[in-house]
Amino acid sequence: MKHPLVAVVGAGDRSTQAVLAAAALRRAAQQAGVSIRVEVRTPQGTLTPLADPLGDGPVLLIGDGDLDAARFGAQQRIVATLDDVLADVSAVLARASTAEAAAPAARIVAITSCPTGIAHTFMAAEGIQQAAKALGYPVRVETQGSVGARDTLSDDEIRSADLVLIAADTQVDLSRFVGKRVYKSATKPAINDGKALIARALDQAQIHGASGTATAAGGATTTSTAPARAARTGPYQHLMTGVSFMLPFVTAGGLLIALAFALGGIYAFDDAHKGTLAWSLFQIGAKAGFVLMVPALAGYIAFSIADRPGIAPGMIGGLVAANLGAGFLGGIAAGFIAGYGVAGLNRLIRLPRHLEGLKPVLILPVLGTLLTGLLMIDVVGGPVADLLAALTSWLRGMQGSSAVLLGLLIGAMMAFDMGGPVNKAAYAFSTGLLASEVYSPMAAAMVAGMTAPIGLAMATRLFADRFTLEEREAGNAAGVLGLAFVTEGAIPFAARDPLRVIPSLVLGSAVAGAISMAVGAELKVPHGGIFVLPIPNAVTHLGGYLLALLAGSLLTAVCLRLLKKPAPLA
Repeated sequence: MKHPLVAVVGAGDRSTQAVLAAAALRRAAQQAGVSIRVEVRTPQGTLTPLADPLGDGPVLLIGDGDLDAARFGAQQRIVATLDDVLADVSAVLARASTAEAAAPAARIVAITSCPTGIAHTFMAAEGIQQAAKALGYPVRVETQGSVGARDTLSDDEIRSADLVLIAADTQVDLSRFVGKRVYKSATKPAINDGKALIARALDQAQIHGASGTATAAGGATTTSTAPARAARTGPYQHLMTGVSFMLPFVTAGGLLIALAFALGGIYAFDDAHKGTLAWSLFQIGAKAGFVLMVPALAGYIAFSIADRPGIAPGMIGGLVAANLGAGFLGGIAAGFIAGYGVAGLNRLIRLPRHLEGLKPVLILPVLGTLLTGLLMIDVVGGPVADLLAALTSWLRGMQGSSAVLLGLLIGAMMAFDMGGPVNKAAYAFSTGLLASEVYSPMAAAMVAGMTAPIGLAMATRLFADRFTLEEREAGNAAGVLGLAFVTEGAIPFAARDPLRVIPSLVLGSAVAGAISMAVGAELKVPHGGIFVLPIPNAVTHLGGYLLALLAGSLLTAVCLRLLKKPAPLA
């Protein structure tokens, strides 16, 4: 059955038979591989009461006692007597299966998104599409990747959908889905087991409420309040939302700085080069792109928490943090202060209905900016700036074993979950330091992220007997993804054999990160993989850096050879 079956047994004056009927239903459902929830209602009380949500599948109503059937609304109902169940419980379950098969399949629309908007976004979309096809559900998936939304859902598709499934590691705007059943998840469940995710979503989705929206003059819809996002998943997701919006600023700024150095040398920023293309590129990259990265980080952390009213306080607070020398740590602090501050002000401030429209465009941005700015200047900014200065001084002064240890840690984190929370934490730390002109952690993070999929690709070539034909073919794709610094190319291999593959990846990437730090490699560009390395001055100690990549990848391949058993012959 597509939906978990719900059954209510009304005992009336036949309590013993009702309990027996419930037991027979559970036993028969287990034998048939059907998920069932059974509630028994007796004059003495309710046994195993059904918990919300009740789902939207068929409902078995058994017996002539009090069934409280009104709570099931328009759900399909199959009516039977206690004697029917006790005489032939399988026939009753078959009636439920037949009734559901005749019902139209639930129509699903979905959105997938991840912080970098590259691999997890599209892997989650593919997981949902394949699972829905296997389960017989029509589905449309909108991907919100690094280049914006693709396959955007139309108003008609949303209107006719029975379920909205959000598989995202960042916050997604839910304003289009007011009144629809919405279920939110991270991307990993969609990648690992899309069928289970869809089944859980159909059973547990909640109506996304309409409070907080109003129609402005001229028919435009504005948010009159700034409610916390539905099914919020906590600070980590807010941070990742900020990181996802920050990355384009870092990438554009870093590449332009690298090009400026390539054209004008390492002193391209000097006034002696003023008026040259190199000087102009440096101004754009360093004095504009990098200046905006901390405000963007803070602004979209606040947006994730408090919706649009949080953007201005967050961005202004982020700029204050940057001006105080608090860097990306100050930006993170400003984003959370602004977000939770605006959300708290929204709950506290109560206005007449005709004045509610002033909150998101006037009252909340102004008060939120005042709160965030004053706290950053008078309370938070100074200590955070001191902390960042100490961290920066320590990182720049690292030599020998301390540098190797940090490289080992960053490398291991990058390969541990291949784009998951641990990977993103290491990446966010490394990219954030670029604004403080600390480039060595970024180099370690990128070489480690490239090592895992490249090492797997090498292993499928060098030790083909350890992999199936399908895996050997997938190895080519993993190699290409690795060259482009898309660590997620290793996920299919890790999902099939995690106990052997993940330790191999972690060890190889940790060694690559350690070598990168040991040779003093610095990377000024946060993404692009091997394709940005030819840019002069984008990476220092290029020879040592390539050695780190090769050594880590070979170690990964050798570990896979030692740990994996020979694959069955195709």
